[in-house]
Amino acid sequence: MQMTPIGSDNIAAPEQLPTYDATELTQGGNLAQIRLSGQLYTLRITRAGKLILTK
Repeated sequence: MQMTPIGSDNIAAPEQLPTYDATELTQGGNLAQIRLSGQLYTLRITRAGKLILTK
């Protein structure tokens, strides 16, 4: 899945960080896996609308 940064005009200034929609990362669900250096992490959206990232 190709992720597209979101923003008001989709033009990122050099100092601006990439921004992603959590519901897009989870494809409308509440869980997504994120890989970093061979390690898998789980991103979870709670019922309260908070984000939790665990290894």
